[in-house]
Amino acid sequence: MDETIYTSPLGQMIISSNKEGLTGINYQESKESQSTSTDNRASNPHLEKACEELDLYFKGTLEHFKTPLAPEGTSFQRRVWNALSEIPFGVTVSYGDIAERIGTPKAYQAVGMANNRNPISIIVPCHRVIGRDGKLIGYGGGIWRKEWLLKHEGILL
Repeated sequence: MDETIYTSPLGQMIISSNKEGLTGINYQESKESQSTSTDNRASNPHLEKACEELDLYFKGTLEHFKTPLAPEGTSFQRRVWNALSEIPFGVTVSYGDIAERIGTPKAYQAVGMANNRNPISIIVPCHRVIGRDGKLIGYGGGIWRKEWLLKHEGILL
């Protein structure tokens, strides 16, 4: 497993990858939790591509990521994460919408739990999932980051 630290407008993130694709993008919350990971971008093409695409996303010139993904999770979680990856830039959906998309319309709470365990922030756009009533709920990186991302995508003004 290779890692690199990426500095975004939302703070530092640790990006991890194996040979198949990205396995994680996680926010670092405080200086005390700062990783000592080495920068493996040059030796791992998935890390390099992810950083390039994140740069373009934050500049406002990229709406769809193409970096290969290799998240680890249960088959249900992977179904949810695949459905999240299909949410277009600038669009929000509810947990119930995702549950219906994966064929389990009553499993919206389980979808919420899988959404919460999404290991690849931003690229697997769990920030685009909101409450059915339109409220911003449940983002592991903090509601302020979810709000920032949605504003960045033109969803919130």
